[in-house]
Amino acid sequence: MTDLSKFDQNGVSNPNNNIFGLPFSEEDAQLVILPVPWEVTVSYNAGTARAPEHVLRAALQVDLYDPDVMDAWKKGFFMREPDKKVLMKSDYLRKEAELYINYIAHDEKVEDNKFMCKSLKEINEGGIFLNNWVYQHTKDLLDQGKLVGLLGGDHSTSLGYFKAIAEKQGDFGILQIDAHCDLRKAYEGFKYSHASVMYNALEEIPQLKKLVQVGVREYCEEEWNYISNSEARVIPYFDKEIKERQYEGQTWKAIADEIIDRLPEKVFISFDIDGLDPKLCPHTGTPVQGGFETGQVFYLFKRLLLSGRKLIGFDLNEIGVSQDEWDENVGARCLFKLCNLLVAANN
Repeated sequence: MTDLSKFDQNGVSNPNNNIFGLPFSEEDAQLVILPVPWEVTVSYNAGTARAPEHVLRAALQVDLYDPDVMDAWKKGFFMREPDKKVLMKSDYLRKEAELYINYIAHDEKVEDNKFMCKSLKEINEGGIFLNNWVYQHTKDLLDQGKLVGLLGGDHSTSLGYFKAIAEKQGDFGILQIDAHCDLRKAYEGFKYSHASVMYNALEEIPQLKKLVQVGVREYCEEEWNYISNSEARVIPYFDKEIKERQYEGQTWKAIADEIIDRLPEKVFISFDIDGLDPKLCPHTGTPVQGGFETGQVFYLFKRLLLSGRKLIGFDLNEIGVSQDEWDENVGARCLFKLCNLLVAANN
């Protein structure tokens, strides 16, 4: 057990300690954060593969007092070091993907270019590798009785976790905060694209009974057709519709409770930070105008816990990196809130 008798929760964070300046080891922590430094298929801004190390540094500035969830940190949070081999593989395949995306953007035929055929094959094999890597590491932690939070990386990193938690928990639902649906099939030829993670989850995980998407403000016809044919397995709450309902007098509490009512007993939070207003995440992979304030999202999460539903895990993805570390600071505070909520829901 970690001795907290000499730990000053009100003092300056010790950079020699772990996430949020906490003095826990992985063995003693109830919650372990698994960083996944991967961004192979991002189709706009890169940088999120290095978000975990930046968030770790920014997290030293986070105060430990959370009036909504008192002293959850005392159960222990620990973040593993990002795996350098995974990061190196991501960097290599990212360069391949950039060349490939540029090639197809000019309407060139992939089958006419042996190099591009080879690149596409390697990138898709990389996606399979990453899914298996995340699945195995998450499964091992769950088997040890740990709560797990995943810190990306791009949104494709979550699929392996979804599979591991499905095996552990059985039927569940996902509450997705996102500017995008992520329901494209093999986007740009990449089967395990960041833009396809929820499509793949729905197609490959039968225990995933409900996907409730909140804050979506950009999607394509293919995704809308998939939603329309899902027989209410996918329920979107578009940013435009949420705002229009509020303009017409509905409260965020009423809308939030309606959202939560659509979810089953066990819920996984999948938080793409681009669901926020881009002033809070300007260097995220694919920023879109509109979106939430952090307080609105945190309130939704609070209502989820008050509903009596069980929070079984979370991911936090698409945090950008910047010279002023603004994205990382916002990301660190979102991470702290998610950690607190997950621990509170399981004690």
